[in-house]
Amino acid sequence: MRRENRRRPMEDGLDGKKMLYITGSVLALAVIVFVIAFLIYGNKLNNSTQIAKKNNNNTIGNLVASEETSTSMGKSVNEMQEAEGNNQNTEKIAVNTSQEAQNTTTTNKVNNNKVNTNQENTTKPNKTTEPVKDPEFKMPVSGEIVKEFANNKLVYSSTLDVWATHNGVDIKADKTTVVKASADGTVASIKNDPRYGLTVIVEHVNGYKTVYANLLSTEFVVEGETIKQGQSLGTVGNTASFEISDEPHLHFELLKNNEQQDPELYLKK
Repeated sequence: MRRENRRRPMEDGLDGKKMLYITGSVLALAVIVFVIAFLIYGNKLNNSTQIAKKNNNNTIGNLVASEETSTSMGKSVNEMQEAEGNNQNTEKIAVNTSQEAQNTTTTNKVNNNKVNTNQENTTKPNKTTEPVKDPEFKMPVSGEIVKEFANNKLVYSSTLDVWATHNGVDIKADKTTVVKASADGTVASIKNDPRYGLTVIVEHVNGYKTVYANLLSTEFVVEGETIKQGQSLGTVGNTASFEISDEPHLHFELLKNNEQQDPELYLKK
């Protein structure tokens, strides 16, 4: 009994110590948990505060940005119209400037062409048209002049038995003698005249004209034909009624601007 009693106080002491250890351990754990919880909570508060500050900063920035945006948008209506107007005016000015530049270039080209033309006209001598020389006439047939030109005096006509003027010269030649063109020209007409008989008229430069009458034939040329000096026109005959009593001959006349001329003054034998 004594031993059991002794053991009980010892056991009771041991149990009390154990309870103290346990209680201290629990308190220590509680303190540790409290400290850890306090630290965690403090960190969360700091993080929340920083996030809130950031959010506030971002919100302010967004507000500022939105205000700036709204301000710029509020101004853009008029400013954009003014900008478009300025752009249009700028484009118009650019177009007008380009057109003025083109017009200036065209004007300069025209002026340069005028200057060049004037320079060419100044440097190049003016080409003067040389006067056309009078034709040189040759005898249409070889022979003696048996009746002279008498425009201002009278000569006797054995056929008519009268004294009358004579507008050409009579060149003695046998029938069928070839009559040649006295100068270059154009056959103006071929006709059978009641007084002159078969006749060829040739026109020359500078208003000259020659008449070949009392012909037998005119088979060598046609009206409108361009002929050369010495080209055959026809043959000598005896078809002129007012000279039918005369010997076979060529009646030849020469006119200048339709005025009768003395053929002997122009003929080169």
